[in-house]
Amino acid sequence: AMEKLKVLFAVVLSLGTAAAASLGVVQTEGGGVQGQNIRLGLFRSVDVFKGIPFAAKPGTFEKPKPHPGWDGILKATKFAQRCLQISMLQTSSFGSEDCLYLNIWVPHGQNVSSNLPVMIWLYGGGFIVGGSMGPNFLTNYLYSGQEIADKGNVIVVSVGYRVGTLGFLSTGDSRLPGNYGLWDQHAAIAWVNRNIRSFGGDPDNITIFGESAGGASVSFQTLSPHNKGLFKRAISQSGVAFCPWALNRNPRKVAEEVAETVGCPTDDRMEACLKSTDAVALVMATPIIVPGSPDYPGVNNLSLSPVVDGDFLPDQPGNLFHNAAEMDYLAGVNNMDGHLFTSKDIPSLGDKNQDTIVEDVKRLLAAYTKETGQAGLEIAFAEYSSNWGSTPTQTTIKTTAVDIGTDYLFLVPIQTAIFQHAANAKSGRTYSYLLSEPSLLAGPGKPYHDWVGADHADDLQYVFGKPFTTPKAYGDRQRDLSGYIIAYWTNFARTGNPNKGNLKVPVTWPEFTITGQKFLDINAKMNESSIGQEMRQRFVHLWTSTLPSLPSHAQ
Repeated sequence: AMEKLKVLFAVVLSLGTAAAASLGVVQTEGGGVQGQNIRLGLFRSVDVFKGIPFAAKPGTFEKPKPHPGWDGILKATKFAQRCLQISMLQTSSFGSEDCLYLNIWVPHGQNVSSNLPVMIWLYGGGFIVGGSMGPNFLTNYLYSGQEIADKGNVIVVSVGYRVGTLGFLSTGDSRLPGNYGLWDQHAAIAWVNRNIRSFGGDPDNITIFGESAGGASVSFQTLSPHNKGLFKRAISQSGVAFCPWALNRNPRKVAEEVAETVGCPTDDRMEACLKSTDAVALVMATPIIVPGSPDYPGVNNLSLSPVVDGDFLPDQPGNLFHNAAEMDYLAGVNNMDGHLFTSKDIPSLGDKNQDTIVEDVKRLLAAYTKETGQAGLEIAFAEYSSNWGSTPTQTTIKTTAVDIGTDYLFLVPIQTAIFQHAANAKSGRTYSYLLSEPSLLAGPGKPYHDWVGADHADDLQYVFGKPFTTPKAYGDRQRDLSGYIIAYWTNFARTGNPNKGNLKVPVTWPEFTITGQKFLDINAKMNESSIGQEMRQRFVHLWTSTLPSLPSHAQ
């Protein structure tokens, strides 16, 4: 009997080791790489590769170049530094110029995976800041791909790209054309397309996804002719090419400001001088946004962003949608995406003990409609206050201000991009969503008013499965929502249809078409009534049709 037990024990032990499927050393075009295998359950594990270079250290204001490769085996176990950038308080800089690296999460069951869908994450940060791992608390990184990979059985890749002056400074001509950060993203996508098969990924089924400036980046990548055949689907969260902050129409002005700050001439010697200026000095010369200054509203001064360069973007975004005709596109907005920004522009808005006066709302609206002058302001204000009655409450006044910010900065441009995609699509499908889950910071005893819905960046924790990774910080409601979003997103990556794939979804999400214009209202309590139509049509019409048809007062 003892012998039998020993044999049984040996069998159980070997099962335990057999369960840990792992890739071991993977051959890439640059050389061999070895990651770490993390056990998640009896028959589940994930291989994590951190800090694989996808391009060489980039030259200042130059496109990325191929990496020369390495001898031996690269131990891919540490995240690379983020790209050199200004600190949040804009008093110092951190990061490295050598920052074109990516991270890969590969899930395995009993056997090593093959032919998995691939999802490439592009982070947000206003094109000024950000990193492939996102903010972290100790070792808990916001953009860890582990939960998405494990639950959705997809490979997740996160990539670094240059931001701020080094990523997006442009003279508006061929001398310093700009868009260096977009070229970095493109180089990473191309690297994944060429190498991901060795990691068990399907190069013919790549989805790119991102939020805020990352969502706008995704949008630019779909519109650029340089990505033909490199990826199949795209997801934009709270950002597209049409967002007023996403495209710089006068880059020369910023280039000259930076040149003056670092002591370069602004004549034809400017380019050579800027190129030979110390990178830290260039980063520290980022034009600063002073909240509550006359440069109000702040978001209008996100001045280091992509430009129409005649190369990566051969034309205005609105004329490039034919390049996305074969791609599936899923995009959406948080119902209070503007809250974060509007409460900086109108400080009384976020303060529970302070009233917001109607004049403040008008001032915000005037800043957003300044091209059409007084006439535009009056038409827009009449539209936004049409349901106020004679004595609007504080809640009414404050939510209207948030709506104005949300519409102008996010919702209207995003709806425009979704409509354009659907109008130009051939085989590509289109899906639209509104995230309406109330903010976790809202309510009694919390910093936000109880009416605050999904604020800017609220979607990130759910997409990356934080309610599962840090269960104590969330309730069942948030876990449900996170499960729904991971299901829709990974199903979409797998099949191009958010309803079809490995995971069950709570409500069938209808396609967005030009005739129906349906969208899904995503929150923790979803049912048949979660499907809407013609999202905020009145206000989309106001911003895209009524206001632009007024005579312009722009200087």
